[in-house]
Amino acid sequence: MKQKTNKNKYSQNTKIKQNKEKELKKNNNNSGFYYSFLTIILLLCLIQITISAVLNISKIISYNAKIIQIKNTRDAALALNEQLKDNIKNFSDVKGLEAIARNNLKMSSEDEVLVIINSSDEKEKNNEKNKFIGLIKHD
Repeated sequence: MKQKTNKNKYSQNTKIKQNKEKELKKNNNNSGFYYSFLTIILLLCLIQITISAVLNISKIISYNAKIIQIKNTRDAALALNEQLKDNIKNFSDVKGLEAIARNNLKMSSEDEVLVIINSSDEKEKNNEKNKFIGLIKHD
């Protein structure tokens, strides 16, 4: 009888072990699926992070180029502003107005005699105009 109970216990123990092994295999299969799923999710996250980093770097480069362009425009505007301030100072002064009238408008004051010296380029232009006028007179 002891042998039968030992055999029954042994067979029960083996059945229990087999059931536990089956449960472990199921758990291992389930955990393997979960690990695979998590690996795929992590790879997708890594790809997204990489794409975002590349886009951010390209934006930084383009913004730096725009900043440099704006600084150059600002510097040019400041230089023009300084030049205009100097011109305002010159125009507000009587001597500056006289110089502009003398050089650009071919004017002179009461005590001065205006002498205009044509350069060779201006003479050629005047000669061409005179030739054209002469041709018109002959027709």
